[in-house]
Amino acid sequence: MDPPSRLFGRTAELEILGRLIANVRRGRSAVLVVRGEPGIGKTELLRQLIAEAPGFGVTRVAGVESEMELPYAGLHQLCAPMLGRLGSLAEPQRRGLSVAFGLASGDSPDRFLVALAALSLLAEAAQERPMLCVVDDAQWLDQASAQVLGFVGRRLLAEPVGLVFAVRTPASGDPAPDYLAGLPELQLGGLDEQSARALLATVISGPLDESVRARILAETRGHPLALLELYRGRSAADLAGGFALPDTGDLPRRIEDQYAARLSELPAEVQRLVLLAAADPVGDPALILRAAEVLGLDPGTMNLAVAADLLEFGATVRFRHPLVRSAAYRAATAEDRRTVHEALAAVTDPLADPDRRAWHCAHATTGPDEVVAEELISSAGRAMRRGGVAAAAAFWERAVALTPDPGQRASRALTAAEAKYAAGDFEAAQALLVTAEVGPPGELDEARAQRMRAQVAFALRRGADAPPLMLRAAQRLQSLDPELARQTYLETLLATIYAGRLAHGQDAKHVAYAARSATLPPSGSQPLPHSQLLIHGLAERLADGYLAAAPTLKEALRRYRAQPLELGWLSVSYTIVAMDLWEDEAWFELAAGQLRMARANGTLSWLPFTLDYLAEIHVQAGELSKAAALLTEREHVESGTREPTLPYLPLLLAAWRGDAPGAAELAEEMTRGATDRGEGAALTYTDYAQAVLYNGQGNYRAAAEAAHRASAVDEIVISPWALYELVEAAARNDQAERARAAAGQLSQLAAASASNWARGAAARSRALVSGGRAAEEEYREAIELLGSTRMATHLARARLVYGEWLRRQKRRAEARDQLRSAFDALTSMGAEAFAERARRELLATGETARKRSDDTRTDLTPQEEEIAQLAREGRTNQEIAAQLFIGRRTVEWHLSKVFAKLDISSRLELDQALRKRGIRS
Repeated sequence: MDPPSRLFGRTAELEILGRLIANVRRGRSAVLVVRGEPGIGKTELLRQLIAEAPGFGVTRVAGVESEMELPYAGLHQLCAPMLGRLGSLAEPQRRGLSVAFGLASGDSPDRFLVALAALSLLAEAAQERPMLCVVDDAQWLDQASAQVLGFVGRRLLAEPVGLVFAVRTPASGDPAPDYLAGLPELQLGGLDEQSARALLATVISGPLDESVRARILAETRGHPLALLELYRGRSAADLAGGFALPDTGDLPRRIEDQYAARLSELPAEVQRLVLLAAADPVGDPALILRAAEVLGLDPGTMNLAVAADLLEFGATVRFRHPLVRSAAYRAATAEDRRTVHEALAAVTDPLADPDRRAWHCAHATTGPDEVVAEELISSAGRAMRRGGVAAAAAFWERAVALTPDPGQRASRALTAAEAKYAAGDFEAAQALLVTAEVGPPGELDEARAQRMRAQVAFALRRGADAPPLMLRAAQRLQSLDPELARQTYLETLLATIYAGRLAHGQDAKHVAYAARSATLPPSGSQPLPHSQLLIHGLAERLADGYLAAAPTLKEALRRYRAQPLELGWLSVSYTIVAMDLWEDEAWFELAAGQLRMARANGTLSWLPFTLDYLAEIHVQAGELSKAAALLTEREHVESGTREPTLPYLPLLLAAWRGDAPGAAELAEEMTRGATDRGEGAALTYTDYAQAVLYNGQGNYRAAAEAAHRASAVDEIVISPWALYELVEAAARNDQAERARAAAGQLSQLAAASASNWARGAAARSRALVSGGRAAEEEYREAIELLGSTRMATHLARARLVYGEWLRRQKRRAEARDQLRSAFDALTSMGAEAFAERARRELLATGETARKRSDDTRTDLTPQEEEIAQLAREGRTNQEIAAQLFIGRRTVEWHLSKVFAKLDISSRLELDQALRKRGIRS
């Protein structure tokens, strides 16, 4: 493709865009983020891209720098040409997108249900013809739109859709989240010297001294807009000797100043009209003309600005460059800005567009104004109903600044801080809390502010500083709002669990005693609600240990399971309790139910948590490929939905797979992150995972030390699990006393739990430290008990150690039966190190066993296996797409690869083919 005359030095970039268009024509998705500094040529490349896409459906949106953040404004503009296809979407998606766009009323949709609906809408539109979606100045999109489009970009695969963003390279230290991070990128730099010379020649007339040209080229560094605008209209004589060269130190600022200088040369009335256009983020010419009439301006004078090549005034108002808009707005006086916002507010329909009107009113006011503040609060409510948390927070924040009454201002600042917290803007939340605390706030608001400071600390670090902060807030709330106090006590206990061994001094026990005292029922009262029983049980668990807490936690869990399932921290807490009690069925039921609910409701903000807990039980159950598929899904979902978390599950999966290099890298990341954040639970988890890895490798000394560290701290869930690893490692490393002590502890826990998983684990552990008939009876009991659970890994390992024992008893035939069963199971799971241990033992009995083939060309990837499993269950492609948050054609593409790898031609053959691969349903 030859570059057009106006694009110098962009041949390579244009070739990349040409290949992108060709891929989409062939039916594959293409996503690209073009990054570069202002004026580097991003917009020009997008224009060329559109010109090269005849036959495509093209939709575009440009972000506008503005304090206003209407929820989904950018997404709505991008999707507007496709809204006629809304009826083809599944009902929850159709409803969610309609509410988000203000086309219907209803409950606030989860932002990622909106994302899934947008993905489906694009896929539907692409059924008719290829689609090209272009987003310019993406750094100025409203937060909701940016997050959704980043989500969509990560899931496009087999739909004929091109999604291309142009975005400024973020400034160093910019705290704003980058929702496009991780997508394919094209970094745009300055022009090469030859192209820069050619471009400069288009704006300077006459011969130019070579030394002057060299200096211009060196200082502009090939920046196209700088070459065009800083020297536009200058003659060679003007630049003679280099004395008239402008300072190019801060190129964007200098270019903006140049535009401001050009604006200043226009008549005052024209400048006022350009300012009016700059203050309107929509670019609606009719609205601007009506506002011009309010100000008594002659609309015809806008032609002078058009003639000066500063903007276009057609179906929409578009500035030559975003720097023209910012130059016009920043060069104006504060009074002039207020005047144009007042005019825009006057002509904006309060019924059709109340939010933009409220925002213009806010910018037009000269000081506190209760009427405008109340309008902004109404806008915040509408934004929340549409799912625009960030927009609601922006409205609340502005309302705070305009509230005249100090007490009301403090109360609104607290609400604004809560909205900023919900939007993930923790820095703004903390700043608003200062305003709320200056207030003066009421006692309840002061306690709520204290709670929020603790929540921010937990969200940022999950470290040791959060529990004491939360505890003080809970204690203060107890007499002011008992229900909020109970929620805060639960959050305090969870924060303490995360702080783990890094909790300061006696913080853990102090928190536990306080929480337990707060939930003690009055003498002779009715039984506690299950939620209070949960708090009481977790407090006992932290204060007095497993045996004391087990009865209370078992009763709380029993009563909760009889209730309808819900999403939230309460449900997460019960999942943790089920894990600690070794209740594998309850764990699976809660985790699977939460995941179904998150998917059905489109509540993707909770989806990473539900994927974590379900993936972990799949690991413990030996379904490693299922766990890997869930973790892959979580990685795709997690970006932009929650603060970065440490790699707990990837580490455990690597350990069970016997992936020593991968586990070592992840363990280092866990240790470093845990230390930085004060997240002691991650250190304990790392020790436990390493014990699993080392036991699989037969490195029993290292396994014993890691398991001892993990079990000695008595942290919920992980320390009891580590006892299981410690018994095996110590028994195999001639540490008989340590092994017996750990087996005794585990037997006590199993008696308190009474689950088959716990009892089977305890029986296997007692067998390892016993001899003769007693050992054999314990091994057989362990195999029987574990065989009735989901925990196939632990059943296979029980057979492995029983087979090892039988071989040492010279009972080779019986040993082969157990070792063969263990080897087959562990191999099919992908637990390579344990499988290799079983293989070596089989060799010692005189039987050979083949290692797993290294040829993985026909192995299913985790996502392929998950899609195959869903198809095996009879799900349609559309149902699979909705469940996995991908496009329908992406499902078809994956299934075609599955069929090829399994050498089948229809879904009817899936079940048998998967069974042959040892993939259970």
